[in-house]
Amino acid sequence: MKANIAVLPGDGVGSEVVQQAIRVLDAVAQRWHHEFTCTDALIGGAAIDATGDPLPQETIDICTRSDAVLLGAVGGPKWDDPNAKVRPEQGLLGIRKALGVFLNLRPVRPHPALIARTPFKPDHLDSVDLMIVRELTGGAYFGAKRTEAHDSGERAVDECVYTTEEVERVTRAAARLAMQRSGRVTSIDKANVLETSRLWRRTVVRVMRDEFPELQLDHMLVDTASMQLIMAPRNFDVIVTENMFGDILTDEAAVLAGSIGVLPSASLGSDDAPGLYEPIHGSAPQIAGKGIANPIGMILSAALLLRHSLELSDEAAAIEAAVDSVIAEGVVTPDAAVAKSYSTEEVGSEIVRRITGPHPESRIVGQTA
Repeated sequence: MKANIAVLPGDGVGSEVVQQAIRVLDAVAQRWHHEFTCTDALIGGAAIDATGDPLPQETIDICTRSDAVLLGAVGGPKWDDPNAKVRPEQGLLGIRKALGVFLNLRPVRPHPALIARTPFKPDHLDSVDLMIVRELTGGAYFGAKRTEAHDSGERAVDECVYTTEEVERVTRAAARLAMQRSGRVTSIDKANVLETSRLWRRTVVRVMRDEFPELQLDHMLVDTASMQLIMAPRNFDVIVTENMFGDILTDEAAVLAGSIGVLPSASLGSDDAPGLYEPIHGSAPQIAGKGIANPIGMILSAALLLRHSLELSDEAAAIEAAVDSVIAEGVVTPDAAVAKSYSTEEVGSEIVRRITGPHPESRIVGQTA
């Protein structure tokens, strides 16, 4: 296979973890005789510094011409002023909108070797295997925003907007995933308070009743869900929820995994649009440049890229098996270590070695700065 991959390192540790994901893709290309052409582009704070724009048109063009997009992370203290008109996060939201990726998949499967890094007893995490399906292009993050004068000083408004179509398509995606798993879907909303959540709930009910009657559907308010996700995580399988709730709950779910650094994500849209793949962690500016950032979430995101955008399931499974192996042997960065820890590059090298051996011949071509 020949495939074009856009690479957006972004800010902070983004470039460090992306580099390891590319090494792993290189190993896959060598073993299975594929050719992946990678093209770097700017996003976030790095793009602001270089162009004044967190998402230059050149980046959008490179991404839309690619088969898939790898994204590191955006943001950092340098650009943290909440009153700034231009912010790194605008680049992240902008690329999601430009690619039309409305469906965000965030798997959470605790690894036995990392349970000691969680606050839980081992049996609490037995059989925990979640798939959180987050709607990605609606809700308060994309609604109209304004700040205006008010008697008490200022009045700020963030509109939270959802349409029937937006809820239908993410519900169908969650249901199809549940059909491949245990057949259980939990829809999370705040229907006792929010009008958008009432639309969400009645739409989910209708779609599931009319199109997926064989599946089990449960509803849970987001405040209850945030508690139950920690108290009884094995009671969940496929979770479907709106944009902001999904953002918060998936970071909470990282506690189950032992480190947010090991969790990947895939953002998907229409069949002919490139998918966007990124770890769920942020730019971690406090450790940038120290060589200790966890590359596993980024590498597992590359595995999702192979599976969903390139339909290379065997190759994706090989990456996942290699990651499981290094975690089991304790070859992990400090955030996930119980005893000895390893550098970002050492972890990446061990994963590469398990795929192709110690000295793969490069088949990654055309990478540009």
